Amino acid sequence: MADTGEPTRTAISFSPERSADVRLALSLTYITLAWMTIEGAAALLLGWASKSLLLEAFGIDSIVELFSAGVLWWRLKVEAGGSADEARIEVVERKAACWVGYSLYALVAYVAFNSAYGLFVVERVTNTHESAWGIVIGLVAKVGMPILAGYKLRVAARLNSRALRADAMEAITCGYLSIVLMVGLAATTLFGWWWLDSVAALALMPFIIKEGRAAIRGERACC
Repeated sequence: MADTGEPTRTAISFSPERSADVRLALSLTYITLAWMTIEGAAALLLGWASKSLLLEAFGIDSIVELFSAGVLWWRLKVEAGGSADEARIEVVERKAACWVGYSLYALVAYVAFNSAYGLFVVERVTNTHESAWGIVIGLVAKVGMPILAGYKLRVAARLNSRALRADAMEAITCGYLSIVLMVGLAATTLFGWWWLDSVAALALMPFIIKEGRAAIRGERACC
């Protein structure tokens, strides 16, 4: 047979451990997709009903995470299919990491706009009855998101997946935002500190920018 000069590519050989990690990553992604759909819808509906800027921002964050989880699902399904060669999987990994990284930048842009809008443009009067349900949403996210992120980070390290790590950063961001959400809604309700949520949300930006840059450039940032 004539030599075409092109490298021969064969389907990647899975070890049992890697196959199990890919299946676990997919399971975590399915959980994220379901969770973010419910959380995003509830936060947006309550935000609109209560005129809470914080709840609306939390709902938008859930939509960004939903996109990130969808990208990650595509990346993992390519590998889980078993027919893709190593080069193909690496190409998909890079694309997925970039897309998730850019979704983190989108989250930064929204947080910046949201905070500036809340500080300098309008002071919203929040419906405290509706916002009490927002505190419940924040509490659930505060408990669940760090656990989900922890599993994702461990699996990402074993798979050497920048895309999964970046997705885990989205979950960590959600956990932090849930604290901001609860404190902000409580402070607004009890003390009328309407500005607190906007100021606190700005503290997220350097962290999110760093993780977005790491995902896009392919850096292996430390946990």
